[in-house]
Amino acid sequence: MALFNKLNTPIFLKEESDAFQYIVRLKELQAKATGKVKDELDREIKMVSYGELGENNIAFELKNSGLPLYVLHDIHLEINGLSAQIDYIVVTRKLVFFIECKNLFGNIDIDNQGNFVRKYSWNGKAVKEGIYSPITQNQRHLEVLKQLNRERKKNALTKMLADKYFDNFYKSIVVLANPKTVLNAKYAKKEVKEKVIRADQLNQYIKKAVQQSKEMVNSDKDMKDWAERFLALHQPGQTDYAKKYEDIINRLSETNVDQTVIQPVVVAKPVELLPAAEPAEPMISRNTELVAKLKAFRLEKSREENIKPYCVFSDQQMLDLICKMPQSLEELLGVSGFGPVRVEKYGDVILNILK
Repeated sequence: MALFNKLNTPIFLKEESDAFQYIVRLKELQAKATGKVKDELDREIKMVSYGELGENNIAFELKNSGLPLYVLHDIHLEINGLSAQIDYIVVTRKLVFFIECKNLFGNIDIDNQGNFVRKYSWNGKAVKEGIYSPITQNQRHLEVLKQLNRERKKNALTKMLADKYFDNFYKSIVVLANPKTVLNAKYAKKEVKEKVIRADQLNQYIKKAVQQSKEMVNSDKDMKDWAERFLALHQPGQTDYAKKYEDIINRLSETNVDQTVIQPVVVAKPVELLPAAEPAEPMISRNTELVAKLKAFRLEKSREENIKPYCVFSDQQMLDLICKMPQSLEELLGVSGFGPVRVEKYGDVILNILK
């Protein structure tokens, strides 16, 4: 079968991402905004663009790999209330790689317990902070796929076999996309080291893993069919994260108010422009255990990072969390004060507390 294979270059079945569309939308809104709203949009565009830049670095490496690959960018999977947003799925003749992109500022240390620590300099001071393990994050994505695979099987035997051989075909990789990041994993366990690489090591990593795999070589057609099955599972994101900015701009326009003039009063607190939330006291009284857990987490993180507790999240943001009860990282982005950076740092733990 391999003798008749002709594909020798990567093919992108899906190249665009939701982040790209989000940036386009934000720039359209920025052109209409002034004052504090314009400044906030500028910060959001820079933050999202930084993440998109990291993913573009990975795309560049894959496009120049010279390997027969099918690549899908920004794939969303959902099943039974669980969701996964996968930065890249790379289908080869033998294996499928799930890639979690991290375009982190600073250097990364991984200790012998698998903990990730980021080190960087800020305002002349050395900063050291723990970050949520991207290996664990990516493994959860694979669990969503495993459930999807199991659900498609018709009987208990095929479901069991699908689970048993899953790890033979599906591999998790965390790719550090910032070329300036120094990775120090000398104390990390072997199974951790094997799952974290720099972007410039990606193509060699894929090539070596495929060569070492004992699975059967797929034909061009089989490889394409495999990739298209993933594309068919893709659930486009439904949340419009730019809408909150659009609503603010529209409301200010309807009242014919200069955004620059009113910024100290209204725009500095955009949450005030949204529908009024439930009063705080009844909400707290009904959720005392949850409030206690969130406050304990906030205090723990503030001590670890040597910051004020409200820098992790404020009381008002905690109330918005309880009110909206997000069930995914995407939904958490819709909570007041939870942008991409805060969601990356605390999102998974907060979701576990809420669940």
